[in-house]
Amino acid sequence: MNELAERLARRYDAEGWHEQRKDLASISIPALRVRDVLAWLRDEEGYKHLSFITAIDNIERGVFTLTYTVRNHDTKHSLMVHADIIRENPVVDSVHLLWEQAWTYQRELKEWFGIDCPGSPRKDEEFVLEGWDQLPMMRRDFDSLAYSNATYAERPGRVTHDPAAYMKAQLYPEADQ
Repeated sequence: MNELAERLARRYDAEGWHEQRKDLASISIPALRVRDVLAWLRDEEGYKHLSFITAIDNIERGVFTLTYTVRNHDTKHSLMVHADIIRENPVVDSVHLLWEQAWTYQRELKEWFGIDCPGSPRKDEEFVLEGWDQLPMMRRDFDSLAYSNATYAERPGRVTHDPAAYMKAQLYPEADQ
């Protein structure tokens, strides 16, 4: 697969080839080349199957890392293609014309992270979070504790334990005596 890494580097400025296993590798590409790289992998390299698309919120670096996982069934090899996009006004090219099911993943990216894929079908329709108008939940700056405290009432009788002390008491009950 190092030959593929070299071709990707020469053609698309890809970098950081990493073989996680014999049948799985990853590489990073410039975000502006996402659609071109994926089309080339599909049409020229046999990565015909889109397994999934997801994102990671790298808030410390100010980017979302998009991950497109594609599979070549003939060689039994999967490739994770990573691309960083800025968190402020995150936009990336849609790949739904390459793989029809991509619009579903892109719709999730829009709803959960606020990542826009212009031209993707139904991207602005509610998917899971009906009526949601706050910061997208999967962004790391979404305060889930504040949301929970504001939305759900405290239940009487609930006890909170310090995890370390609780586990010590459960595992070594005689130590407290």
